[in-house]
Amino acid sequence: MKIKLLGAAGDVTGSRFLLESDESKVLIDCGLYQGRESRAHNWEKFPVDPSSIDNIIITHAHLDHCGYLPKLVKEGFNGKIFCTPPTAEIAQISLLDSAKLQEEDAEYKKFRHEREGKKGPHPEIPLYTVEDAEKVFPLFETVPYKNEIQITPDIRATLYDAGHVLGSSMVELIFNNNGKENKIIFSGDIGRQGNPILCDPTTFQEADYVFMETTYGNRLHEDGKPSVEKFQRIIIDTKNRGGNIVIPTFAIERTQDLLFYLSRLLRDKKIPPLRVFVDSPMAINVTEVFKNYTDYFDEETRNLIKSGKSPFDFPSLKTTRLSSESKEINDVKGTSIIMAGSGMCTGGRIKHHLVKNITRPESTILFVGYQAQETLGREILERPQSVRILGNVYSIRAKIEKINGFSAHADRDELLRWVLSFKEAPKKIFLVHGEKEVAESFASLLREKIKSEIIAPGYPQEYTL
Repeated sequence: MKIKLLGAAGDVTGSRFLLESDESKVLIDCGLYQGRESRAHNWEKFPVDPSSIDNIIITHAHLDHCGYLPKLVKEGFNGKIFCTPPTAEIAQISLLDSAKLQEEDAEYKKFRHEREGKKGPHPEIPLYTVEDAEKVFPLFETVPYKNEIQITPDIRATLYDAGHVLGSSMVELIFNNNGKENKIIFSGDIGRQGNPILCDPTTFQEADYVFMETTYGNRLHEDGKPSVEKFQRIIIDTKNRGGNIVIPTFAIERTQDLLFYLSRLLRDKKIPPLRVFVDSPMAINVTEVFKNYTDYFDEETRNLIKSGKSPFDFPSLKTTRLSSESKEINDVKGTSIIMAGSGMCTGGRIKHHLVKNITRPESTILFVGYQAQETLGREILERPQSVRILGNVYSIRAKIEKINGFSAHADRDELLRWVLSFKEAPKKIFLVHGEKEVAESFASLLREKIKSEIIAPGYPQEYTL
């Protein structure tokens, strides 16, 4: 069995891992690259013929794990796409939204380049269209947690709860190697202990090979309670200045987690009764999916909903599906909390809210999620004097804040706790889905604590298992 690392190696985005034997080819995740420079990989020819891939397993519905599917299907893939039921539903929402943004961005780039008389580094055509995205949907095959399935004649798979986003999975694969069964664990994105709404991530007793994420492998998150207190303080301080709290928000999980905290703060009267806008059709649709899968929630959230205190509905919450409704937010007087995508500010309505607020000293731009290298979000977070948004340059005068405690990714110590839960050390542990220096830092730490061979691979690389 060989594995080709076709993404998320020395990088946080573009998860694509190809398992290849004499009998079959299976792709684990099929994600988009999202950094400004790394996005060029999305346009490259896929390293193997897509029609030769038997099946795909998707760990969860974030675009860096599933957003390349329409292009792969367009180029010939026609197998099954295995994932949990919530992942299939959310991925369809996510892919449609991505396709619309691809089309809009291509049209806008073409217009801007014609106006400026130049060409950009990426083509002025969409990577894929809405029609391409819709062709993916019939290929989804849903699998509940802990149900073993035969992926190909020589590979069996079981999905386990990753505790990262609704329906997110860790993948256990078993294949035969010279008469002996070998076990591989793909962690997907590892969730956190004690986060709201979802159950804690699954741990395992044994494996021969482990591919684990290292997004936050060199840092610790703030604790939950101090993070909520900081969130409360930022809201009150911004209200006193008369500005808006603008939050670039991931539509999947982060929006729902923030609604959980906001509903509690409002219910306990710890913040003023401010208007809360969820200005993202995708986030609104994903929240509706959440309401249909309460059996995936932790006990606390299920009990909250049973008592009539759903975190997804409260009086000052307004959802805005239409672009005309989004524009009207700018006319609202006083302080509002505005949550909009995309979470790394790479596209979507958040850019327009940044334009309206980033030059206002009274407003706050609040980051509550990971900002990958080369994204607009990372650029703003590094606090330059000015930043380019939608083709124009704006001075940064708003207050820039970040809260790490709301992350859906395990931090360094939580990653350690997860990997050290194996009773017997795996033969090899591959550290993926992390920036190069982060993965190498975590590798150095892990080598002191476990006897496994630790590998922090680059892109692209191939290994024999």
